[in-house]
Amino acid sequence: MALTRDHKLGLMLVFTSTLAWSTAGLFTRAISQDIFTVLVWRGLFGTAGLLGVIIWRDGAQGLRRLVWLGSAGWAYALISGLGMVCYIMALRMTSVAHVVIIYATVPFMTAGLAWAMMRQRPSRDAVVACAIAFAGAVVMVGLGGDGNLSGDILALLMTLSMALMMVIARKHPEIPTLPAGTASSILGVLICLPFAAPGVPSGDQLLLLAGFGLVNSSLGFALFLLGSAKIPPIETALLGAMEASLAPLWVWMVFAETPTLPTLIGAAIVLFAVLWHILRQYRR
Repeated sequence: MALTRDHKLGLMLVFTSTLAWSTAGLFTRAISQDIFTVLVWRGLFGTAGLLGVIIWRDGAQGLRRLVWLGSAGWAYALISGLGMVCYIMALRMTSVAHVVIIYATVPFMTAGLAWAMMRQRPSRDAVVACAIAFAGAVVMVGLGGDGNLSGDILALLMTLSMALMMVIARKHPEIPTLPAGTASSILGVLICLPFAAPGVPSGDQLLLLAGFGLVNSSLGFALFLLGSAKIPPIETALLGAMEASLAPLWVWMVFAETPTLPTLIGAAIVLFAVLWHILRQYRR
């Protein structure tokens, strides 16, 4: 069956959000502030960017939706906020490669949750692609030696939260996605504010924090929220899994953080799974 224009737009938006999110390791390595200070300032800039998108798209009415999210919307926002805290902490505690390839197992988690919560059976191609991506993650975690157990556990919790977000967004399309994403950013700031350093970071650090919030958070999150509502959760997860190949590449190019051979092999397997699945969809 041919893809609709709306479906193609969703694929493009989620893919672009993956590119923006893949810069997280770069910003995390470049910023020297403590983790809670990073989370607070990233959240502040990210919130400002998302508020700008809401005002541009919906005006004052969009701001009012920040309060009226509904139970599903607030659950989405809380899970997202906690997941983002786990994500940034994991990037500081373990290798970027481990974080993003553990995240690549999100299709496996999403498929299971979508079946449990929505009785939505994934296609045979999607199941095969998930199995291949999961095998790539197993190669990395089982054979690679560049990770840390605490950081890997945090990355696993972040992955679970992302899978839940994808399924909730699909099950409850009435959720105002951008306001819910903005609320999650605000919640993240409130969670981390008591532990952050007082004062304003120096000029170059503040600039990096602004880029982290506006590019990685605002742009990535806005595009993800808009795109994930247009395509099935399993496809959203598969496109997001491409981050497993992109993020270590950027960090290697800039900071020479070289992944081990098993990590590289695992990333290549994940990328193959994603591209194979998308090509199969377009050939139908």
